Parts: sequence; C-alpha cells; structure tokens
Amino acid sequence: MEAFVEYLAGIDNPEHRERTEEVLTWVSEKFPSLKQEIKWKQPMFTDHGTYIIGFSVSKKHLAVAPEEAGINHFAEDIAKAGYDHTKGLVRIPWNGPVDYSLLEKMIEFNIFDKAECSTFWR
Repeated sequence: MEAFVEYLAGIDNPEHRERTEEVLTWVSEKFPSLKQEIKWKQPMFTDHGTYIIGFSVSKKHLAVAPEEAGINHFAEDIAKAGYDHTKGLVRIPWNGPVDYSLLEKMIEFNIFDKAECSTFWR
C-alpha cells in the first residue's frame, strides 16, 4: 500500500479516507499480483502494464472505474447492487455498503479479458 499513502493522506474527510483505504487494501490483499500505481493522480491497479481497475474520491461517492467493457459486462449486477454508473465509472455511495463480490468479479473479468492486451487501455 506504499503507493497509495500520499493519495490517502490527501483525502480530507476521515470517513472517506478510511473507506477508500479499506477498498484499496482489500484489492491489494485479494489480488496481490496486481501492481499498485498512481496515475493521473488516482490510485489504480495494473497487470503486465495494462490497466485493470482504478478508483477516485468524490464528495458523494467512491468511483470505481473498470473501463467501459467491464461496466457493460456487469451493468445488470451494478444495478442490482444499487449503484449508479456512467459508461466510465461506478458510483459507490459513502453511506452504503461495498459489494466486494461484484468488485471481485469486475477485477477478475478485466484480468482475464486483458490477459493478451499489450496496451494500457483497451
């Protein structure tokens, strides 16, 4: 988690900081082979130089960005979890639970789907 220390320290709201750290720690522990990086001032995880998932903090939510293909693939599950989304990100409200099983599926999908990908983005 050393890659994320400065990012986390910059989150003013202690509850948001704690939740973000919890999610980033969970990803790090669940997927230890993924590389932790800060790019474009956001924490993200990569695999063999390709983007897998990224996160950002907003006033009302933690944004999860599994790329458009990941959102399209899990659109029904995202709706069932009660999350709002755009084509680029899923919004997890600060006052609601994190659906870790959905997060796990999105990460596993990207790892598998991008196994042969040689670029950062799809």
